[in-house]
Parts: sequence; structure tokens; C-alpha cells
Amino acid sequence: MRTVLIAALSLAAAAPLRAEMPPKPARLGLCAACHGEHGMAQIPGAPNLAGQRLDYLREALKQYRDGRRNVALMKAAIGPISDAELDELARWYSAQTPVAPRP
Repeated sequence: MRTVLIAALSLAAAAPLRAEMPPKPARLGLCAACHGEHGMAQIPGAPNLAGQRLDYLREALKQYRDGRRNVALMKAAIGPISDAELDELARWYSAQTPVAPRP
């Protein structure tokens, strides 16, 4: 019994801890038009958001919303957004895995 327990604990310790994927945000549509649903840019000049730090994305979105980052396109795309919706978007994009561009 002890050997089985030790083996199970060893396997659990060796397995990478993987965070559960957050639910897809309801407000993802406009963001995905430029940044892609999974955070890989769909148009030239749009940054990839996949795998960016959660705190960075959250703060950047707040700055666009509040006008501290004065980018008309982003201000219009974000529009009035609650802190909860903003957090959902930041969590979604930070949880995505970046993909190398194809040549």
C-alpha cells in the first residue's frame, strides 16, 4: 500500500500543473477581429496577446478604457466595459499559448 501511495505521489509531482482554461469572454468578438480569438494577431500591426502577463493585460485594457492610453481605435473597440468584463478578457488572452508564425 505504501509503495502504491509513493508511486502515485511521484506521478502527481512529475505532472506539470496546468491552470484550467478560463471561459471564453462574451466581449471577445471585437478583440478577436484584430488580435485573434486565441491572441495571435489577425492584421498587420496588431500585437499578439496570447500568453501575455495577466497583470499587464489588465492594466493596459484599463488604460485604454480610461483614456490614459490615447489610441482611438482601442478606445472605440473597448467602449464602456466593466472591470469584470475587462478581467475576463485579460484572463482569456493571458491563458492562451502563443503560436509561432508559419513561414
